[in-house]
Amino acid sequence: MSTAYLLNLLTIVCIHLIVVLGISVLTGFTRLFSFGNAGFMSIGAYTSALLTLRLGVPFWPAVLVGCLAAGIIAYFLGSITLKLKGDYFLIATLGFGECVRVLFSYIEPITGGAKGLAGIPKHTTFPVAFISALIVLVLTWTFIHSKYGRSLAAIREQEIAAEAVGIKTSGYKKLSFVYSAVLAGFAGGLYAHSLQYLSPDIFNLTRSSEYTITVVIGGLGSITGSVLGALLINLLPEMFRSLSSYRMLFYGVAVVAVIVLKPNGLCGYKEFSARKIFYWFKNLPGKLRKKRVEQKVKVSENAEKGDMQ
Repeated sequence: MSTAYLLNLLTIVCIHLIVVLGISVLTGFTRLFSFGNAGFMSIGAYTSALLTLRLGVPFWPAVLVGCLAAGIIAYFLGSITLKLKGDYFLIATLGFGECVRVLFSYIEPITGGAKGLAGIPKHTTFPVAFISALIVLVLTWTFIHSKYGRSLAAIREQEIAAEAVGIKTSGYKKLSFVYSAVLAGFAGGLYAHSLQYLSPDIFNLTRSSEYTITVVIGGLGSITGSVLGALLINLLPEMFRSLSSYRMLFYGVAVVAVIVLKPNGLCGYKEFSARKIFYWFKNLPGKLRKKRVEQKVKVSENAEKGDMQ
């Protein structure tokens, strides 16, 4: 594996992580499952790409405009769809994602249609993607551990009780939906300037499903679980690449195994922290000593039972 290929792979992992963190806030903390994230990602990607390619707008302003476009559309879409319950909201977002994909296919003079949009300038390198993902991670962690995040967790656990204590559930749901869309648009802008080519088929239903599966496998209600899930989903197929056609089989089996053995995900409703890891290693010698003592006691008890017989 060459260095250039590895850096490109890690860049894609960082970009996908940004999308997954947004979905983690929406799905893991409000229990709203959405299949429209690829649609918001495509809005951010095409907006920023067209601004830099056709109008010569600098990279970061173009990406920020893409984020703004995705957020505005999510705000109006959420005003309509968040009144729906359960699977109806999921179906509405699925339809939105497919409508966006078809729209970009039909406006060929602007987006290049099915042939795609080529010649996008290369601005997204691994350092850019890594720093962006790190900033989004810190921002999301701060958001979740603020009063807004605690309100989202209350809505997740019991929406009626949350309303009873004065939490405006509709407003907080819309906030999480817009936040998820903005991060998807941000990731789309980075993705467009990394791949240097866009096609509507890139942002299909499969991609939205992949992002949602990543959050579920990593663990609902866990930011660090989302990071772990993004690494697993993106790097696992590469680990099995040497097995050629069988690599996707092993990839699928591994995903199913995680879902069956850990229904709440790898880190469902739990967070890793440096403090917990430190105390785990600090208490490890004591746990090992306690285990050895228990084994000696067990052996001694078995020996006494043998003598009595």
